[in-house]
Amino acid sequence: AACRCSMEFLGKVYDQYAELWKAIIRPPRDTYEIKDLGPTVFSIENRTYQRTDISLQNSRGHTILCSHFEPIPSERVAERLPCVVYLHGNCSSRLEAVSTVPVLLPFNITVFCFDFSGSGLSDGEYVSLGYYERDDLAVVVNHLRESHRVTCIGLWGRSMGAVTALLHGDRDPSIAAMVLDSPFSDLTVLAEELVDVYVSFKIPKWMVGVAMQLITSSIRDKADFDISDLVPIDHVEKTFIPALFTAAYNDTFIRPQHAKRLYEKYAGDKNFVMMEGDHNSTRSKFFMDSVAIFFLTTLQCDQLPAPMPAAPQARGVEASPATQYTPPVPNPNQEGQGAPLPAHGAPRTPEEEQAMVQQALNLSLNENGNL
Repeated sequence: AACRCSMEFLGKVYDQYAELWKAIIRPPRDTYEIKDLGPTVFSIENRTYQRTDISLQNSRGHTILCSHFEPIPSERVAERLPCVVYLHGNCSSRLEAVSTVPVLLPFNITVFCFDFSGSGLSDGEYVSLGYYERDDLAVVVNHLRESHRVTCIGLWGRSMGAVTALLHGDRDPSIAAMVLDSPFSDLTVLAEELVDVYVSFKIPKWMVGVAMQLITSSIRDKADFDISDLVPIDHVEKTFIPALFTAAYNDTFIRPQHAKRLYEKYAGDKNFVMMEGDHNSTRSKFFMDSVAIFFLTTLQCDQLPAPMPAAPQARGVEASPATQYTPPVPNPNQEGQGAPLPAHGAPRTPEEEQAMVQQALNLSLNENGNL
């Protein structure tokens, strides 16, 4: 009887461990149509922009689908402009980047986004939480450099995308700045924490080790990488790119202490911001404006020939006579999206918010140049 009970117990562990490895390398894949990205020509604040869709090939032969949002040629203030590459989360896609477009384009910062291999409309069956995604990013960065259309390049990553930025950053010091939203510090540690989330009953500590061996083996067999090799915290002590770290108070998928540990060990200029919400919450306008200020400073936008707009304010996307630019409707079940939540300590009136944004701008431009 005892043996039968033990076998039943192990069977339950095995069934639920299967859900865990899927959560790591094969979460629900975001599906969408190109039209969901909005019109290819659109207007924001009485200026006209365009979206160009291209495909690139990564080192594994997978086709990577990409989009570049930038001013139309007649309204481009310079042939080469700063560019932010947006890096989406593990069950998301380039659609996640659309919310950044009205935040960055008015400052003459172009936005490049793409579906990682294994995500969205790109080739590939599995994601690897940064292990292979960093090579996709390297292909994108090389493309942008060879295009001679960009100056400084910044990275804005969320979850898997933030880890990808960290894994790429220590080998590419030419990156000008990084925004790192909810990265994990060590995939093995994260997987052990997720056992508590995905296994619905209490298991002995020694059984956690067994489950981890099963997870590691399955991921190695299916996605061809070892989770023990994915340790972003080993990269931060040799990375000197200015970085803004952030995490959400109620994030139970990647707990905030991961971002905090990365921040504490990070070698370069850095800042850390906590916000309300969880792993999938829509980020507040105040946070988005703070990111715009960060990139405005670090991407040398003051060197562009045209005068910069005023500090960020509430801005909607205008419709041109021919097209209507409509950001995709947030999906609460998709990583990187969800119902809007206010930032921790966010102002309650436009006047208070503007004052806080101006204060953030002043701090980012202090005489020591610290972030």
